[in-house]
Amino acid sequence: MHSLPEHWAAVLISGLWEKSLGGYSLASGLALALGFALERRMGSWRFAAAAAAGHVLGIAAALAVVSLARLGPWGLEMSGHSFLGPGAMMIGSLMAGTAIMPTLWRRRVRLVVSALLVVLALYSGGFADLVRLGAALTGTLLGPSLRGRRPLRGSVMASRHEGRVLIALLVAVSAIGPVVAGLAPHAAGPLAVLRYLFTNIQAVDPATLQSLCSDPGSVKECAAAQLQQRAGVGAIFMAVLPSFSLLLLSDGLRRGRRFAWSATVLIQLALSVLAGITIVGVLNPAAQDTAAAEGIGAPGAAGNPAALILPLLLPAALTTVLIFCRRLFPVVAPAGTYRRLAARSGLLACLLALIYVVSASAFPTDFTPVPGFADLLADVPDRFLPLGYTLDIAPAFVPQSAITVLLYEGIGIVFWAVTAVLVLQTFLRPAPVQHHMGAERAREILKTYEGGTLSWMTTWPSNSYWFSASGEGFVAYRVIAGIALTMGPPVGPRSQRNAAFGGFVRSCTAEGWTPCFYSVPQDLQEHGASLGWDSVQVAQETVLTLDGVAFKGKHFQDIRSAMNNAARNGIRAQWATYASAPLSVLAQIQEISEEWVADKKLPEMGFTLGGLDELNDPEVRLLLAIDDARQVHAVTSWLPVYRKGTIEGWTLDFMRRRGTGFRAGTEFLIASAALGFKDQGYKFVSLSGAPLARPSNDTAHKPGPARTPTTGGLDRLLDRLGATLEPVYGFRSLLAFKAKFRPRYEPLYMLYPDAAALPAIANAVTRAYLPASASTQA
Repeated sequence: MHSLPEHWAAVLISGLWEKSLGGYSLASGLALALGFALERRMGSWRFAAAAAAGHVLGIAAALAVVSLARLGPWGLEMSGHSFLGPGAMMIGSLMAGTAIMPTLWRRRVRLVVSALLVVLALYSGGFADLVRLGAALTGTLLGPSLRGRRPLRGSVMASRHEGRVLIALLVAVSAIGPVVAGLAPHAAGPLAVLRYLFTNIQAVDPATLQSLCSDPGSVKECAAAQLQQRAGVGAIFMAVLPSFSLLLLSDGLRRGRRFAWSATVLIQLALSVLAGITIVGVLNPAAQDTAAAEGIGAPGAAGNPAALILPLLLPAALTTVLIFCRRLFPVVAPAGTYRRLAARSGLLACLLALIYVVSASAFPTDFTPVPGFADLLADVPDRFLPLGYTLDIAPAFVPQSAITVLLYEGIGIVFWAVTAVLVLQTFLRPAPVQHHMGAERAREILKTYEGGTLSWMTTWPSNSYWFSASGEGFVAYRVIAGIALTMGPPVGPRSQRNAAFGGFVRSCTAEGWTPCFYSVPQDLQEHGASLGWDSVQVAQETVLTLDGVAFKGKHFQDIRSAMNNAARNGIRAQWATYASAPLSVLAQIQEISEEWVADKKLPEMGFTLGGLDELNDPEVRLLLAIDDARQVHAVTSWLPVYRKGTIEGWTLDFMRRRGTGFRAGTEFLIASAALGFKDQGYKFVSLSGAPLARPSNDTAHKPGPARTPTTGGLDRLLDRLGATLEPVYGFRSLLAFKAKFRPRYEPLYMLYPDAAALPAIANAVTRAYLPASASTQA
């Protein structure tokens, strides 16, 4: 193909041809797997338009890149390649079809396909790789237009949970690149030089190796043969060990594990250092006899060092992304997990090393040259290292028989395979509900005594705990920029609440922090006012007393309509927990949550607003609106409210609905929960607080004479802030929604000792609610 206009017919029909019978079989399977599903959802003409445009424009884009790259070696190497098959058609239609997918899968499919095609283009660098990448870009841009919408602009918000999944997918896809570079014999992409960090995969006969290395004039050929000698079945695995490790760790990243994050960062840094050392060695004239220099072509590289520096950018970029998103990975394993992992791995390594040395000593003549005991000991570390770390180092001996080859290559495979299983077990082991010191103690106090209706939120991650002198009470807080921001009032015996208030304040003073009690009830606000503290109402809690709940009368017409319509549509309320729910249900909950988050203009909020992470608690109950086809229309979560060892009520936290599902799903679930809890003997349900919102007939509480004039101004500021955020988060609409249930209103306050600290307090509250934008906590 030389120019698109002259060979337009070839361009159009090339998507219907393949090079071989195997190609036709693979292409037919791809077309059947994707074509039918996409055509049924997109419609025939939209599918055909996306497929044709992806193929034609993908080829045009590839030809344009080839024309621009002809001045460099990349363009010269790939310009003669051709492209046949329906691959570009299917990729173009798939990416166009993402426009009709739910937010969760649209984002995931686009990320995985785009990242994979970019990696293939950068590493393999063939003409076909560029065509497929161009087809993907065409489909992505064309999809919204085919659906009759403008392309989405700007960033789409993702929840903390989905952020982990996206980063895990990105790491997994990036791990494939070095494998492609190592397996593709004609890789020509800008990052293809990295194959010499992982080796070309070709078999070298030991006799050929011995012949080459016995000739003093074949130093380079000997080094290259030694490199290939390590690329047997076992060495292939060892060569791609970093990629294998990253694929393994991506599962831990998906689960939010801090260990996986740390290990991934270390591997990316190690790859950057290894690439840098190799590149420096190639540019060094003294290194011209090395196998890596021979493969990369040091003379040309020295004339274009930028081509060698480019491979450093990918691991460096991934490291930057991981460090920037480190807050997404707070989950740690139970205490002692990784000490046991290190001990088991170390014991396994010692055992395998002993087996290697003893077994190899039994067959010394099956190696060339015959190794001594000291030689075997010195060779042990090489059996466990990735191949990239031992390039250009001549092996002291090579195996000759099948038994010694299996021994020589199998030690590393067994060690890393077993270690991988052990690491996966640490990811699968349930993490503690809380990871901060004192969390379990706080949970026991909460169950034994009592807290407020929102006190179960004190068990969420990121909280620290102060315990009273009696050991029967605690305050959950987090320190942000010198402000000790509490999550609700003190928990414990009510008779000790005021004493706990004073004890926590004294503790903060000793630490140099400014205390701020957030979302506390009116009785504690009055106690603070008596001590000269200022306050401002920050939320309005809505509570339903279950004794008289029946949802009868004209005031509850909307509620009854929701329940009746749910029954007519075959939708029922089903209780579950996050751990016991089927995977299909969990996937739908995640999908509903991501759709909700993506519609917002700001990141998912935290602090007193729970997300997916807070659902994974065995004591948190989920109520699902689900139909006979097992489709989840809405989901709510309910937090227990303990009083003296028993649960007296429940608090609504997570509440989200599918955009295309049953519109009254949340009303249906709340009413069903209230009636169900009433039948089970509970006393009340709290519909939780609505931040920055107040009922129209409500006025803010006016504390005693110690209240400063600035507080009235703060009230007005919060009212304006609530009005500003209403289009984004709809706090006032949320309060109006809860008013349908005719609840009792109970104001929640923020208490602070000094109006001069208000700017710092405002900063702390903002960073607590928007943890993704917060910097390191003090």
